[in-house]
Amino acid sequence: MSYLLALLVPPLALLFQGRPFQAVFNGVLWVIGLVLVILPITGVFVWGASVIWALAVVHARRNEARDRRLIEEALRRRG
Repeated sequence: MSYLLALLVPPLALLFQGRPFQAVFNGVLWVIGLVLVILPITGVFVWGASVIWALAVVHARRNEARDRRLIEEALRRRG
């Protein structure tokens, strides 16, 4: 679900991942990219950068959560 949100509305995905300041900057980049895509200027690169940024943050957060679970499990087994 987070990955789909990162593809469709990247600033909202960043906001849900707990990154409000990144969401604001990504939102500005995303809007500029959308405006440039609507105009005959190639804004696909700007829009794509905001999407890739959001996907990277979502992926990193999932890895952090997985790593945290693994560390807690290892500490629990260790005693």
